[in-house]
Amino acid sequence: MSEHLLVFPERDVAEQVAEELRDEGFTEVRVVREALAGEDDSESHEWGVHVVEEMVADESGPVEGGLRDRFTALAEEHDGWYDPEPDGWSTPPGVVAHRDPASGAAEPTPA
Repeated sequence: MSEHLLVFPERDVAEQVAEELRDEGFTEVRVVREALAGEDDSESHEWGVHVVEEMVADESGPVEGGLRDRFTALAEEHDGWYDPEPDGWSTPPGVVAHRDPASGAAEPTPA
């Protein structure tokens, strides 16, 4: 399994990138609210696009490296950044629901 987090300052951009990744065939893509360390003001939280790719078995192999390169370039293209180690996003503690307008499904969002 391979996990990735792309972070953007604007919700619209995160949703656009998530839709682009879904169009490319990624099936586990969700938009989440990313609280940066030390930030208490919810207005300063950024928006993340969390991607899980189950088909990647070797996290140090060439497929993983290609995904990291792709997501880094995509984040930079949209004035965001790529978090290479998004630990804890599979089952984040203390989440609230954020409705993803593209799918209509409730998505977990850090509180």
